[in-house]
Amino acid sequence: MNMFESSDEAAISSPLAVRRVDAAGHLVKPHQFRESIVVNVRSLGRNSVLIGLQASLASAVTLVSWLASPWPDLAGVGALGALAVLFGRFAPNGERGRVVLTCVFWLIFAVVTMSVAARLGAPAPLKLALLAFACGFFFFVANTGQFGPPGPLIFVFAAGALTGEVGTWQIVLERAAATAVSGLLAWAICVATDRWRQAVSPDAPSPLEPVRPFSHRLIAAARITFGAAVALFAVHLYGADHPGWAALGTLAVMQGTHLHISMNRALQRMAGTVVGAGLVWLVLAEQPSAWSVIALVAGLQFVTEIVIGANYALGQIFVTPLALLMSYLASNGAAGVAMAGERVLDTIAGACIGIVLSVVCSTLDDRVQLARHHAARSGQKPEHSGV
Repeated sequence: MNMFESSDEAAISSPLAVRRVDAAGHLVKPHQFRESIVVNVRSLGRNSVLIGLQASLASAVTLVSWLASPWPDLAGVGALGALAVLFGRFAPNGERGRVVLTCVFWLIFAVVTMSVAARLGAPAPLKLALLAFACGFFFFVANTGQFGPPGPLIFVFAAGALTGEVGTWQIVLERAAATAVSGLLAWAICVATDRWRQAVSPDAPSPLEPVRPFSHRLIAAARITFGAAVALFAVHLYGADHPGWAALGTLAVMQGTHLHISMNRALQRMAGTVVGAGLVWLVLAEQPSAWSVIALVAGLQFVTEIVIGANYALGQIFVTPLALLMSYLASNGAAGVAMAGERVLDTIAGACIGIVLSVVCSTLDDRVQLARHHAARSGQKPEHSGV
């Protein structure tokens, strides 16, 4: 959330309606919903195409290599390492390789940490607590390192995918090795092809925000950890098999820099997930072969990177089947069409929890900014209200 203004200054200078109930009212205005369907055509450029091609190539080579190797069961884990290729798209010239390598390290860290917890026999509540902490921790890491999109979501996805039982320490080591090898492959693809990436310039400035002060990042991470914990334990008590999906929904919403952005993310993530889950249900109902899934994953990676910058909901239409197909591969086909329905329910629960807690945990500055944004968008005169 935006915390760069003084709360006292905001309170004194703003006649806007800035109570939490006012903020909730602003977020359900018609213009808020119209904002969520706006398509940013300026994001459709050369870099989107390049990142999409790099992601498709990294996923396809990784999956084919592992499935053809003596360790086909590591294909799903290896695919997690290949996701490092998505980072650093806004890094200055010559810096992207360093960013991708750093993200490979954090992906290995996420995979190993959750695998070790599973190997040690951590009970379900402890695993959920670790995953909630991972949401806040990786938010802090991604923002401090300015990794860019997709930010902490990939690291949490990797951690959440590996919370099942682990029988031996050899499996932990194999997972770490598979993530490292695939991550290095992703890095090599970036280094070999990044010469065609459009450089940051005055005509094409980086959209990355300046690094927030340490205390602001810490507070935001604490909020996200709390929100993810609420989502995780809520869907777990409901009987969800993949509570990590709810945590991802909460994280995606609560990492928004402003309340109206958080609301847009909530609406877009829910709408895109519903459509995407319907599409993947049709695919999984046919019990596709591993090779068909690989082709779909590669294609979805490319399309996702093309459209997600234009509108987050469009991206989620393709991210949802991508994530579920990767889970299908990781489970060797054991996970089926039931995943699609749970993905929808968990995502909706996580997004709703995320936006509610974003308002509840908001600062006065957050609500002042939202009220100003609402007044500008609606063309209305500012409303007066107590704090």
